Amino acid sequence: MEINLNFTENAKNDFYLVVKARQGDQKAYADLMQRYKDSIYFMVLKMVNNKEDAMDLTVETFAKAFEKLDKYQPDYAFSTWLFRVATNNCIDFIRKKKLNTMSIHGMMDEDGEEKQLQIKADVLNPEETSIKKQQTQELKLLIESLPPRYRNLITLRYFDELSYEEIAQQLDLPLGTVKAQLFRARYLLGNIINRFNRDDI
Repeated sequence: MEINLNFTENAKNDFYLVVKARQGDQKAYADLMQRYKDSIYFMVLKMVNNKEDAMDLTVETFAKAFEKLDKYQPDYAFSTWLFRVATNNCIDFIRKKKLNTMSIHGMMDEDGEEKQLQIKADVLNPEETSIKKQQTQELKLLIESLPPRYRNLITLRYFDELSYEEIAQQLDLPLGTVKAQLFRARYLLGNIINRFNRDDI
């Protein structure tokens, strides 16, 4: 990978950081993130108009960019490429949010409460029990990758089996906030599980 001679000083500095990051230099990753996290955040915020979503999408943008760093070609500045990754990520998020808003109604009753998932109560054989245990462990690992507030909510709701009201009381949060954040947590977890399943194939 050769540097583009038309690059500005900033673009040249980014290029050298990308080269180091590709070689596994963690500080180079951190420097690139530090350099662009604020400008990416404010661009994303304009697109989604929600601070929490913008924060999550900023983290996702850097995760995706660093994952695909070997695909970056220095025909144009790293910043141009990074902003394109962020824009595409936002467009995907907005599109999925529209789809989720339509399909989520199928998971709710007339009062807007989520329906309980119907799981067959048949007795599992030892092999099925072992598979279920492994899947639970994998799910817990995926939940660990969520931001702390969402990780906590998912754990309280689905592992400790607390009601919305009990979670609101325990965390000293308004009931509406708990419901909204749990919706967001499930959405993020769904994205992670989908990516995990694709990687697994």
